[in-house]
Amino acid sequence: MTVRARIDHLVTSGTFALDGGTWDVDNNVWIVGDDEEAVVIDAAHDAEAILAALGGRRLKAIVCTHAHNDHIDAAPALSEATGAPVLLHPADLPLWRQTHPNRPPDGELSDGERVSIADVELEVLHTPGHAPGAVCLYAPALGTVFTGDTLFAGGPGATGRSFSDFPTIIDSIRERLLTLPPETAVRTGHGDTTTVGAEAPCVGEWVARGH
Repeated sequence: MTVRARIDHLVTSGTFALDGGTWDVDNNVWIVGDDEEAVVIDAAHDAEAILAALGGRRLKAIVCTHAHNDHIDAAPALSEATGAPVLLHPADLPLWRQTHPNRPPDGELSDGERVSIADVELEVLHTPGHAPGAVCLYAPALGTVFTGDTLFAGGPGATGRSFSDFPTIIDSIRERLLTLPPETAVRTGHGDTTTVGAEAPCVGEWVARGH
């Protein structure tokens, strides 16, 4: 069955800061919707660029895959410009407050919740490890999962900094992502898109190397 919703992609640039370090990064911003309405997954760095990519569509929600600053730094400005609520898993509130101490999110994401947009649903999968409240968003009608920094082309997201844990992210990937159809497109928070099937052996290699 043909669906009306589509996926638009924008890359924005800025910095990631945590534990006293700062790094230049390029972030993937994903926009899911139709010609009338949309949701933004990860409002990174540049609210004006995201607004331009929306092209006047009604923004229903700003969904945060996690609360590292490079994924949420433009969320309040985008919310103010559009009236759309910012949604975050509550386990990531400590990280959120590091970037936006005086502006809380507008709503909470919970495991199994479904975010409806146009004629599709995005299922929230709680996938802690890279961050305590990290989530992925599975859209079976679009054959894709938006993984934030939980899973990349080449293996799991980083776990070497505060609030992260390697065994936890591996469990999340094995139990929540590798159980999806192997042809499912994995649209990541940084870098190239891959598939669930392509990443399954990569995760095993990372475990063997003890990363």
